[in-house]
Amino acid sequence: MPDTTALKVAIVEDQPRIREGLRVLIDGTEGFRCSGSFASMELAIEGIGRDLPDVALVDIGLPEMSGIDGTRLLKQDHPQLAILMLTVYDDDRRIFDALCAGACGYLLKKTPPARLLESLREVAGGGAPMSPEVARRVVALFREIRPPEGAGHDLTPHEIRVLKLLVEGHNYKTAAAELDVSINTIRFHMRSIYEKLQVHSKSEAVAKSLRQRIVR
Repeated sequence: MPDTTALKVAIVEDQPRIREGLRVLIDGTEGFRCSGSFASMELAIEGIGRDLPDVALVDIGLPEMSGIDGTRLLKQDHPQLAILMLTVYDDDRRIFDALCAGACGYLLKKTPPARLLESLREVAGGGAPMSPEVARRVVALFREIRPPEGAGHDLTPHEIRVLKLLVEGHNYKTAAAELDVSINTIRFHMRSIYEKLQVHSKSEAVAKSLRQRIVR
């Protein structure tokens, strides 16, 4: 009988050796279960709903449909699905496009197995894990850009601080600790942010803030 308490993870990776290695790692670790293993986004879109995972671990450089385009479609079909990119690419354009498509985190394939497993739990819990190189690029991007006049959607300074922490990879718990407030306070601010940005999830809020350069 499958462990119904285990974190379910689907893998979308075209290289058989890497795909099988990830499957063995996930199925061989207590508290995790591989719910599906797919060699392309087309196969994932068709089959992932048969045993819907908590997290999809998705490569970008796939044959035919890219992982970024597939992420958009997966989020349309399964809005609650958390998607964690696992790729060799660390350029600004792909990072930006992946986050805007709905990815909740972005890791490089050189990530150690223990950190990968930790990141899967983190993203399932509402976090946004990123490899250090990726996080530095995201932070640098926000330091360099300036939002156009009127693009702040009437967010308060505190709401912008909360949003910036989420962009940098914090979850509700760590953002609350950083601001020395309760998790309920963070949830209150997030409800206001969702309403003002007209979004329905944290990943959509982060993506919109990236597109419209809301966070300074």
